[in-house]
Amino acid sequence: MLDKPLDPKVADAVFDTAQVVNALAVVGLAHRVTGPANALLQLWTITYRNSFGMILHNDNMLVLQQMAVGLGPSADALSVDALIREGRLMPDKYSRSYGGVNTLANIAATAVYFISGVAKVRSDYGWGWASGVALREQTAADAVRKEVFGSKAPENAKRLYNAKGPFGVLAAGALAVELLAPLALFNRTVGKLFSLAACAMHWGIWLVMGIKFKYNMSGVSYLGYFPVGPQLPG
Repeated sequence: MLDKPLDPKVADAVFDTAQVVNALAVVGLAHRVTGPANALLQLWTITYRNSFGMILHNDNMLVLQQMAVGLGPSADALSVDALIREGRLMPDKYSRSYGGVNTLANIAATAVYFISGVAKVRSDYGWGWASGVALREQTAADAVRKEVFGSKAPENAKRLYNAKGPFGVLAAGALAVELLAPLALFNRTVGKLFSLAACAMHWGIWLVMGIKFKYNMSGVSYLGYFPVGPQLPG
């Protein structure tokens, strides 16, 4: 749609608006308006940045999950709207429609991991990606890039690069987490195990490569796999 970036003043105004609407949606104020508006503004933000800047695939999950929350009935209990409408927080509301938000958020998480796994086995390495050779090369390239641009490569990257063997275990584990991710949608226990494994994987990436996937490391991206409160029978 755009052949070139927007005028900086326009781009900044849209970005600032997105942050304000995001804050209103988070606290659940006029969520039926701010929720969908936030979903569209966050989608615009990531799309615009990916079009004219560095593509960061890890942000896709955050945006997709914000869209699931924004477009669903997510502010009927713990929100400013609930406090105004019901006079209290956490009113008793039970409906299967509320489970749709969690399901969509979980599908978003699963899809991102599964696509990442498919991309790995479709690379020149194929299923050989699980051997750890590609991961070892990526770790080395990232360490060199850090040194060239003035930051320090993690010591763990140097240790593992020289050891060679552990990369096979790490690569096979990462590939298993990603390609088996869809199974998390069919069983709650499997979903919880997937969440723990995926979160641990991101912490491992930080320890080895010094790369922080903050949203994933926080655990927020997996909350949909851990429903709380009374559950309607299946």
